[in-house]
Amino acid sequence: MAEKLEQLIQECRRQSEGCLYTSTSLFIWLRTLRYLKVIFIVAPLILGSLASGKLLLSLASPNAKIFAAACAFFAGLLPSIYAALKYDDRLKECITLSAEFKNLQDRFRQAALIASQKEFPEFEAHFNKLMERLEVARRSSFTAPEWCFRRAQKKVKSGDYHYDVDIAKGISH
Repeated sequence: MAEKLEQLIQECRRQSEGCLYTSTSLFIWLRTLRYLKVIFIVAPLILGSLASGKLLLSLASPNAKIFAAACAFFAGLLPSIYAALKYDDRLKECITLSAEFKNLQDRFRQAALIASQKEFPEFEAHFNKLMERLEVARRSSFTAPEWCFRRAQKKVKSGDYHYDVDIAKGISH
């Protein structure tokens, strides 16, 4: 029984670590998505203003007219791209999943440290409930770009997610 207990504790730690990398990747991607949303909203306003500006339209230069036409084109195109990508839906999904993976990271860690002290069947039932939540979170197959994962690896390995209280006690996760 002790071996099964230790294996389940190790699996909790493994799942906690996996959730840490996933949530960190998603938070990095979320930050990028939020910046891009601002660009998708502000750029058409600026481009539309440039395209209809009296100064630009009053210039006789053919380049100025081409520039104004390009600004008008992109001012109209960007909102269409934004809508076609269902950007707001993707943003909401990233927000939800990054939070869920972060919560699961903590829950698996707590299961390894605290719930593992209970009777094995109770600990196993607790673990299984967490795995059900994890499977629901994974169901959408939402993934951040690979560069986000590489950046998350660096961030985690640099110690950004080590708790001072654990470091003081010599506990590593």
